[in-house]
Amino acid sequence: MTTMSPTRPVRRRPRGAYSAIPGETPGSLPWRALKSLILLVCVIAVVLPFLAIIATSLAEADQVNKAGGYVLWPDHITFSSYRALLSGGLVSKAMLVSIGVTVVGTALSLVSSVMLAYGLSRPGSFGHKPVLMLLLMSMLFAPGIIPSYLMVKQLHLVNSYWSLILPTMINAFNVIVLRSFFMNLPKELIDAARIDGASEAKILTRIVLPLSKASVAVIGLFYAVTYWNAFFNALLYINDAAKWPMQLVLRTYVVNNATLSGGQVDVAAGAPIPPTQSLQAAILVLSIVPIVIVYPFLQRHMNKGVMVGAVKG
Repeated sequence: MTTMSPTRPVRRRPRGAYSAIPGETPGSLPWRALKSLILLVCVIAVVLPFLAIIATSLAEADQVNKAGGYVLWPDHITFSSYRALLSGGLVSKAMLVSIGVTVVGTALSLVSSVMLAYGLSRPGSFGHKPVLMLLLMSMLFAPGIIPSYLMVKQLHLVNSYWSLILPTMINAFNVIVLRSFFMNLPKELIDAARIDGASEAKILTRIVLPLSKASVAVIGLFYAVTYWNAFFNALLYINDAAKWPMQLVLRTYVVNNATLSGGQVDVAAGAPIPPTQSLQAAILVLSIVPIVIVYPFLQRHMNKGVMVGAVKG
């Protein structure tokens, strides 16, 4: 006669209790120490190059030459590289061009994108489906370089600042995000305003836009970053170096390692020209400062603006 031994209950690990460290739970001290160490390594890997660029731009010429290129901490802070670049005219003009193109382009892009997105969010609007199909097709079939150049040349925009704005003024993805957000707004509010006699322009400015500040702010940030970082249109359409934006200067003298001539930097009489590494590092810092200043004011809108506007379309 055989006796059956009672079966032991199978112990299952609670959900969420998996740990990369055997025998430890995610809330234990070794696990938290491991996560902190990984995050610390990632932060150092990201921050260290930025610190090296800033330190090199502020270091003296002797220290940069002695270090062989880049330094991690300047012994004595000097702004000679920034003074030489901004007094020379090339970088200061490029900064003004980039700021002007970014401000004007972002304003025009926001106005046109908001109006187009609001029109496409109204199902009964004129030409709703054909315009929406054209917008979606533009995301799938981008024009080539040669047709774009021929179009810009035909419009007499070569070597004009408008060639940096008009070809990229409307982004289909941004319009789709705004359209999705506008469609999620309560329909009762718009119907009530229409019953009270409000025009479409007043509905857009008095009701829709105040409720869409987060999405509009995020789309504006997207456009601003796009205009500020753009260099390819300037490379194609701008022939005059005095009209170069900051990113084309960055590409020419940092990426391509071209030499800055004496007419492009200005130093005091008898003072040596700062090392090439210091000038390149200063150009890098100047190219990211405006976006770094603007981004914190719009960062709080990022999650709400993008996620709410992209849930359904």
